[in-house]
Amino acid sequence: MDKFSDYPTSLTAPARDAAPVAPDDALDLPVLPRALYIGQSGDVSLRLAGGQTVLFSGVPGGTVLPIRAAGVDATGTTATGIVALW
Repeated sequence: MDKFSDYPTSLTAPARDAAPVAPDDALDLPVLPRALYIGQSGDVSLRLAGGQTVLFSGVPGGTVLPIRAAGVDATGTTATGIVALW
């Protein structure tokens, strides 16, 4: 039973779905996530929803980045176990 099923989903609400991310320099993520979970430490190169590309250096494993990322680049990304949350 979901006591919160009548509440609207918003960017500040907990994620309802998740999917693993395979970094790719050309492909966008199939769904624009509300955040990314970083499983294992490393650098993360992202293409943001606003069009910018940014490198987050030394992201610790277990971090949730509250980022609307259109894509995760393979080039420059050394972190693994990335999961999109929406």
